[in-house]
Amino acid sequence: MLRWLSLRLRLMLVFALVALAAAVSASGIAYWLNRDAVLTRTQDAALEEFSKSLKDNAASLPPAPTCPALLDAATDMADNAQDYEVLLIARPEGGGECPAASDPESFTLDMVPETLRRAVNRKRPVTEANSAPYHLYWQRITKDDEPFLVGGAKVIGGGPTAYMLKSLDSERQDLNSLAWSLGIATALALIGSALLAQAAASTVLRPVQRLGEAAQRWGEGKLDTRLQVSGTDELANLSRTFNRTAERLEKRVAELSAREAASRRFVADMSHELRTPLTAITAVTEVLEEEADALDPMIAPAVQLVVSETRRLNDLVENLMEVTRFDAGTARLVLDDVDVADQVTACIDARAWLDAVELDAERGIMALLDPRRLDVILANLIGNALKHGGSPVRVSVHADDEELVIKVRDHGPGIPEDVLPHVFDRFYKASASRPRSDGSGLGLSIALENAHIHGGEITAENSPDGGAVFTLRLPRDSSELAPAERDATGGGAAGTGGGVGGGARKGDGAGGAGDGDRTGNGKEKPR
Repeated sequence: MLRWLSLRLRLMLVFALVALAAAVSASGIAYWLNRDAVLTRTQDAALEEFSKSLKDNAASLPPAPTCPALLDAATDMADNAQDYEVLLIARPEGGGECPAASDPESFTLDMVPETLRRAVNRKRPVTEANSAPYHLYWQRITKDDEPFLVGGAKVIGGGPTAYMLKSLDSERQDLNSLAWSLGIATALALIGSALLAQAAASTVLRPVQRLGEAAQRWGEGKLDTRLQVSGTDELANLSRTFNRTAERLEKRVAELSAREAASRRFVADMSHELRTPLTAITAVTEVLEEEADALDPMIAPAVQLVVSETRRLNDLVENLMEVTRFDAGTARLVLDDVDVADQVTACIDARAWLDAVELDAERGIMALLDPRRLDVILANLIGNALKHGGSPVRVSVHADDEELVIKVRDHGPGIPEDVLPHVFDRFYKASASRPRSDGSGLGLSIALENAHIHGGEITAENSPDGGAVFTLRLPRDSSELAPAERDATGGGAAGTGGGVGGGARKGDGAGGAGDGDRTGNGKEKPR
């Protein structure tokens, strides 16, 4: 239960419970001590007065006094400072028993407990430890909700038996007043403890709160956050440790950021610098490819190898440039209203995959997205499925009011469970024995980045019926992500498309099936 409360409330609650327990304990002890002291003092005073009065008045009576004499003695004994009533019982000369009460209406023999009467009338042998055969006994009783003290003794030497009755109502009222006072004191102590807990919580939790706010700013990337430190207590030491850690972390992050920026600049500059010689090399390889039939059969295989490797290098450079745009945050959406079925059909047709792909898509499903980036995603997913899963590859398109769902399923062996978490990692190789592949190893990671920039996601899983299933989920309206970038012509955004395969399943890529145009690279040959 306490774990659902805030730390401040828990601290106040603990303070309140401790204060309540202490106040109740102290009040209870004080009440019982005062109660015992008040009753004992009243009881001792009344019994002492009763014993003295009994000696002064009843001891002088004859062994068989008359009833009037007994009544006079009871009346005289009742005239005392302790305000108790007296009942005397004796056997007169004529026989029988004569009870004489100072106030017969308020004190009768029936009010004396039987146990007290037996104790008063019981005669004990006189010994060294017991100097008298009869003793004074007392007992507290309640009559009609009013407390009384009843005492009794028998006059030694055959005298009357005397009982006294004293009301304890005034003492009860005093004790009730004391109880109310202690209750009020307990309530005030509880309120005081709550205020003290509030003050303590503010004092203790304010540094903790500031520490939490600083940690939150850390999470937001504000690594220059520091705490003001004063004092030498544990919280102050914790704040100093926080500041030292923040300083070291800021320096470390700055170093790593500088290295990462340098790495991105290196990759971007290298890719840019490679494009110029690659353009010339590509032109030469195209000429060589066109003249392949006229070449010496001994030279033709080498020419074909140069052509394929040049295309692979060109795809790798284009993919690296696309990756650097994502890393630098410069990739932007150019939105257009497209018919998703037409877009998928164009992607498949441009790469000559119509015979190997089954399409389940209804026309008329419109979406506001970047058509070039969708083409890159589809080319990578379908090409990866064809290379690693084998045909037929099934592409299904479904949509509701807010989300577009495209599933690409193959009928291959599926993806190993230990590889599934890494299928979208850059340059991930499922098999260390096959480090080299036809593709760049960046295709699936580029597809995922293109989905993320739309506010979507791509997931990979194995179908229960066999084969792998890649699921692309995109919002049907991505205008909130690029409200100022919409282009009615559907032109390409900055950057180019990536290769098809991410190379996650077999350890190699699927080749560069598209260069980023909506219709794909027309020179790509069907496989």
